[in-house]
Formats: sequence, C-alpha cells, structure tokens
Amino acid sequence: MKKGELARLTCRSDYAYGEQGSPPKIPANATLVFEVELFEWHGEDLSQKKDGGIIRRNVTAGEGYQTPNDGALLNVHIIGQVNGTVFDERDVKFPLGEGSEYNIPEGLETALEKFKKGEKSVIKLSPKYAFGAEGNPSLGVPPGASVEYEAELCSFEKAKESWEMDQAEKIEQAKTCKERGTQFLKAEKYKLAVKQYKKIIDLLEYDAGLDDEKKAESQSVLLAGHLNLSMVYLKLKDYSSVLEHATKAIGMDPNSVKAYFRRGQAQLSMGDPALAQKDFQSCLNLEQNNKAAKQQLMICAQKIKADKMREKQLYGGMFEKFAKQDMEKKKTETKMDTTEEKSEEKPEVVS
Repeated sequence: MKKGELARLTCRSDYAYGEQGSPPKIPANATLVFEVELFEWHGEDLSQKKDGGIIRRNVTAGEGYQTPNDGALLNVHIIGQVNGTVFDERDVKFPLGEGSEYNIPEGLETALEKFKKGEKSVIKLSPKYAFGAEGNPSLGVPPGASVEYEAELCSFEKAKESWEMDQAEKIEQAKTCKERGTQFLKAEKYKLAVKQYKKIIDLLEYDAGLDDEKKAESQSVLLAGHLNLSMVYLKLKDYSSVLEHATKAIGMDPNSVKAYFRRGQAQLSMGDPALAQKDFQSCLNLEQNNKAAKQQLMICAQKIKADKMREKQLYGGMFEKFAKQDMEKKKTETKMDTTEEKSEEKPEVVS
C-alpha cells in the first residue's frame, strides 16, 4: 500500500483465524473483509536510545536466524547517499566493532549487528550516528549531514565466543586484543583501544581451573588490560572509569606504580587533591626517585593550600557576618529595653 491509500482486503480463513475462529464474534473457517487506510509508517528504530537516529527499512529478508557478533568478519555491499547523491559504493570486508577504520559510520555498524545473511535494507542515519558535525571530507559528506545507506550483508563469519574457548585459547586471544589495543592507542584511536582492552577483561576475569604457570600468565595479561584501560580513560577524561580500573589493578598488584599514579591523576582531576596526594605518595614509597610523582605531590600541596585559603575566606567572612548580625541584634534589644523602662515610669502629679 501507498501512503494515503484506502483498500479493501479479503482474507481467506487460512490467512485469518482458520478452523479455530475467534469466538464469539468470528466463527470457524470464516473469510474476513477489512477496510484499511494507510495514514503513515515508520521504519524500525535500531538506536539504543530509541531517538530515531538509526532507522531500518527492510528490502530483502535475510536467511536463518543468526546475526553477527562482536568481532565477526563481515562481507558487505554498501551504497551511501547524501542529499540524493551517491558518495560511497563498494564491497567491503571488516571486523564488526572496527568499522570506523573502514569509513563505516557508527550507525551503520550498529544496524549491521541486526542483519541476517543475505539481508538487504535501507538505513537512514541522523548526523549523530553518521559522520557528525565534522562530516567526512574524504567521502564528500558535508558537516552535520544525514545520510542513507543501502546495505547488503553478503556473508559473515562469526567470531569465536569466549564460552567456546578453553583457558589457553582465551589467554592467546587476550594477548591478540592487547596488541590490537596498543596499536589503536598509539594511533590515538582511543575508543577502538577501549573495545580491545575490554575484551581482555571479558576473556580473563574468571580463570578457574588453571595451573600455576597459566594462571600467572593470565593474571599478567589481565593486569595489563586494567592498566591500559586506566591510561586510555585518562585520555578520554573519563575519570570514574580510571578509578575503577586503576583500583582493580592495585588489587591485583599492590606495588603497581602506574596504577597509583593514574588513580592519583584521576583524583586530582576530579577535585580531590587529598586522596590524590595519598596515591602519589604511594608512588614515591615504591619509587623514591619518581620525578613525576614528586611534581604531582607539589601540585596537590598547592591545591590543598589554596582550598584551605578559600575555606578560610568563605567561612571567615560568614563568621564575621554572623558576629556583626549578633551585635546589631543586641544593640536593637538594648534599645528596646531602654524604651520600655522609660514608658513604665509614672508621671509626677502636681497639686
């Protein structure tokens, strides 16, 4: 049907309620007639916040029931348009989760997570889920533009899930994630680095059943995952996440200077120089010649001193104000008492 169309639909019983019917109104084996007017329709909203930023309209249904998982290798044909002009048409292979490395916008990658093999759909993306306020000059997408993709998932190879691996495989996979994360970190692709380091945590957080040698290897890679996440989150200024992962690293290795230092940096950035001071002091206790920790301790001392001065000025001013108010109140009360005494004196009577 087209928008605004009014149609009469006759439905044979096996396309309606069949032999069961729908008592008491619809008998068994009934043919039904519907009059339908199509006012409007909306595509499927695939955005996590349901803000209408990623809309899918299916063109060709896919086969089976499986969809790609994180890290799956996708083989996709895409045609991207902006303002009716094609800006990107190609076949592309890439691992799900790393689409930005292949000029695949966030919204299209999110949509592809829902695709089945052979599916073809039209995906409309608002600027937030496309190329944002900057656009994509290399593709000819202007700043703040909405885009539309026709995407076909030709094939995909699912990544091995953690529950499908034994502990040795998990350790090797975690090492690969560590290397990939470090590559992204050096390239200042922090969000991609976070994804790789988080995979380490997912793979190795629970390492039951390992012998001592493998357990030590697993813990070493897991510790690196927490330390690297604390560093990346510092770059992203996500200080609560820095605290989380640095604290976990300290729990695994109480002698980790890096963990104390990064947690101290986060505490300082969050406006708590006293707690930061303790962490930087822990760094010095472990490394007496740590110049960076000494410098941060000086900054903490200056901030603590400045905070105390502000408090003194704030509360000192408040106390002076209260004292002045008390004095004014006492003067007023004294004046009222004097007035009352005079009014109580009896006048002298002259005969």
